[in-house]
Amino acid sequence: MAQGSEYPARPIELVVPYPAGGGTDVLARAFAQVATKYLSQPLIVINKSGAAGAIGWSYVTNSPPDGYRIVILATDLVVQANMGYTKITYRDFAPIARLNFDPAGFSVKADSPWNSVAEVLAAAKKGGLSVGNGGTGGAYHLAAAALEKQAGVEFTHIPYQGAGPSALALLGGHIQATTIAGAEVWPYVTGGKVKILGMMSATRTEGYENIPTLKEQGYDIQLGAFRGLAAHKDTSPAIMATLRQVAAKVAADPQFKDALKKQNMGYAYADGPAFQEALAKDHAFYAELIDKAGLKGKP
Repeated sequence: MAQGSEYPARPIELVVPYPAGGGTDVLARAFAQVATKYLSQPLIVINKSGAAGAIGWSYVTNSPPDGYRIVILATDLVVQANMGYTKITYRDFAPIARLNFDPAGFSVKADSPWNSVAEVLAAAKKGGLSVGNGGTGGAYHLAAAALEKQAGVEFTHIPYQGAGPSALALLGGHIQATTIAGAEVWPYVTGGKVKILGMMSATRTEGYENIPTLKEQGYDIQLGAFRGLAAHKDTSPAIMATLRQVAAKVAADPQFKDALKKQNMGYAYADGPAFQEALAKDHAFYAELIDKAGLKGKP
């Protein structure tokens, strides 16, 4: 294993467990670009999508803990394990830093006949409303399921290999709505092709001030997606120190912050120990939520 003083001696893979083009991919590429200022070797972004992130995460947990393969963690990690879809948990990783958090949004095409969540739910009560998500058992699937339960309706859940493909399916008319993060559809919102009818946050958030929360519309659902960096749990302290130092510098760099702002992605930096604590809390939160909703193991 490379020692901290020699690390990195070659390029580092930054694994994105979702397809190219989605919000997680955009964040990773922005991070990798800015990291060239602070790291002697490049970060090479590798997309390993599928199973709501589990394929990419297992790619890293099954790799040597030498610091040359790091990964983006996202909310799907704490949801998937509690749904019973994967044995991989946050405990299999050494957190480097959290970088971002975005609330989920309920979105439809701009030319759809619905202008509120209530109107969509009224249509859903007639049956057959298709709602896309970023993968079965992922955070966005759970977001739709939580709304479904509160509203007393049934959606036709359509899973995709990430939020990006779900957004494209909405644009193509293959689904009627989606519950992915607002940031994932924001370029299409600004382009006049998509409208977000509600945000799943406690209060209106920066960048979405003109969009009502679901809570305002009678449905108290507060779910979203975090994104952060991690390495294999057995990575040496010296290498982890290097990675955390670089992450802190990139996160503070105006170029990185601007890249997030352009995508309307929420900046939410937390260092390794704070990210570890947040992961543990989120894991417990989703365990309780999934248990109460009776969703464990459901497609």
